[in-house]
Amino acid sequence: MRRHASPIVGLLTVVFCAVALPAHAQLDEHTQWALDLSRHYRIYSNIPYLTANNLQVKLDIYRPLGADGPQPTVIYFHGGGWVGGSKEGAAFRLMPYLANGFVAVNVQYRLGRVSLAPAAVEDTRCALRWVLQNAEDYDIDTSRIIVTGHSAGGHLSLTTGMLPASAGLDRQCVGLDDVSVAAIVNWYGITDVADLIDGPNTKSYAVEWLGSMPDREAIAQRVSPLTYIRRGLPPTITIHGDADGVVPYSHATRLQEALDEAGVPNKLVTIPGGGHGGFSAEQSARAYAAIMDFLAEHGILEKR
Repeated sequence: MRRHASPIVGLLTVVFCAVALPAHAQLDEHTQWALDLSRHYRIYSNIPYLTANNLQVKLDIYRPLGADGPQPTVIYFHGGGWVGGSKEGAAFRLMPYLANGFVAVNVQYRLGRVSLAPAAVEDTRCALRWVLQNAEDYDIDTSRIIVTGHSAGGHLSLTTGMLPASAGLDRQCVGLDDVSVAAIVNWYGITDVADLIDGPNTKSYAVEWLGSMPDREAIAQRVSPLTYIRRGLPPTITIHGDADGVVPYSHATRLQEALDEAGVPNKLVTIPGGGHGGFSAEQSARAYAAIMDFLAEHGILEKR
């Protein structure tokens, strides 16, 4: 019996079945695609994966019905500068992966108002461990797990996929010495947290996440992906606008340079004139095409 397997009516079903259509109505191809998608997935909602600081943090799982064995899986972390946002508000970010047959895991984590840094990093590492430990229950292929997110979620995808056990940020969780992912998809994520708490690139969300802790510089270094660049990291693809005013584009280029130097397979997809998200349909399509090709190149999807 599947644990926590209490399916609810899916978000997509609610959206597309709320308005009754006349029997003779002809659905456009996009509506038909969404309806087909909703019929082929089951949602397991608000599964607790960790309790910390008296808060029970949860995740949702979207599992394809009738899957023929374990499937590639995406773990998604929402954005919001570590101090805002929600997994529910990011649910539609999963759709490109659902359309490509992934199991999708949408993760809640502690925000800054509950716990300052490094709590969010600890939580997302625990979420990965939970997924690995419960993979069999949800048709998850542990050799084809990718982590992704936008902005702060991009940062968390990088730390989740890159941190070694020696970083000491896995102590909230137990079991599984070998925690790894097959690839990282980073959408304009922060790579150097210290850069955002002092100096010309100071950002209010980063200052809020670190608070006034006396050792905040050391913590910022400890939760920065650039601290952990080394040979053997998962293949990493980054999407970043070169006019981003929220997370400097230099965070992407510095990450690319460091990964290149370490010999880690990686790709930077630059959105010319792109800001902090809000990309055009054409720009988004180009980014997702690059992502799917990158994942196919590294054996996570079949080559198209």
